[in-house]
Amino acid sequence: MTHKEHLHTPVEPMAISPLLPVSELVERMGGTSFQARNLARAAQIWEEMLGAEVTIFMGLAGAMVPAGMRSLMVYLIQNRLIDCLVSTGANLFHDLHETLGRAHYQGEHLADDHELFQRHINRIYDVYLPEDQLVQTEDFIIEFSCSLDQDRAYTTREYLYLLGKELSPEDKAEGILSAAARAGVPVFCPALGDSVFGTAMAAARLKRGSRLQIDISQDVVEMIDLTTAPPATGIVLIGGGTPKNYIQQAVLCGDLFDRESRGHSYAIQITMDSPHWGGLSGCTFQECHSWGKEASDAQTVTVYSDATIALPVLVNTLAERCAGAIVRRKKARPVKTSARS
Repeated sequence: MTHKEHLHTPVEPMAISPLLPVSELVERMGGTSFQARNLARAAQIWEEMLGAEVTIFMGLAGAMVPAGMRSLMVYLIQNRLIDCLVSTGANLFHDLHETLGRAHYQGEHLADDHELFQRHINRIYDVYLPEDQLVQTEDFIIEFSCSLDQDRAYTTREYLYLLGKELSPEDKAEGILSAAARAGVPVFCPALGDSVFGTAMAAARLKRGSRLQIDISQDVVEMIDLTTAPPATGIVLIGGGTPKNYIQQAVLCGDLFDRESRGHSYAIQITMDSPHWGGLSGCTFQECHSWGKEASDAQTVTVYSDATIALPVLVNTLAERCAGAIVRRKKARPVKTSARS
């Protein structure tokens, strides 16, 4: 290879212009390097997914809703920039909390946590959540869980869909679960017990005699069906944890439906974790190739950034750049599952 083959694309110095649209800013970032270029590449890949017959899965980890990302997630769901959400239980609890009209509060990350404990205030880095309001939302989950049919099991997707429907007529603000129920976007939570949902269900059992059961196996069956049936799939991962692996493992199991396991065709990841620690949040897509989780020719990019910075810029870029595709996808049919509800 000659030096000319290496030196064909110069780095373009970033020019600043007043009133520059976010989408144009991100396009200019594509001419730079490091994480700026990776963010521009993520916008390009997501835009390509929106313009093709691709089913898009999002994995949501981290305290994104307490940090102010609920309305952003609602936009993604309402406009079908994603077709399926897999989330931690914590994000969905905090979504429910805000949908019911309660708030998270700006605080300080160098607070006196002993004082906060005495004042019954919970801290999530620089976000505060009053304990009495948390308990009120937990009580709502207890009542809802006790209202369901106690003689059958529910998948997390069914449970969260019904909870979203319950919210729809009376919610104070549109949330992830209420928007998903209306749009027909399935929401899965493989670690539902690892959140206030889990403690609320335990309280419902111990104090109210609830016999509610969650069918994790059927959840996995539905996820395998959703990831292996479409002609092409893509993933957008915020952080790692259970949501990341849950979406990734399902695409390997097409043989359970007598289908070929192809791997995801597109993959975007926003993380701050490094791969050399061996943790899932830092796992590269190159490593995923060894499992077959991504197709050998998949378009992939990892953006090493705080997602509360990168994701709003990315989504705003898509909102400006992909209006036509968004209109078409909003008219798409709800995502079908093997649901009873």
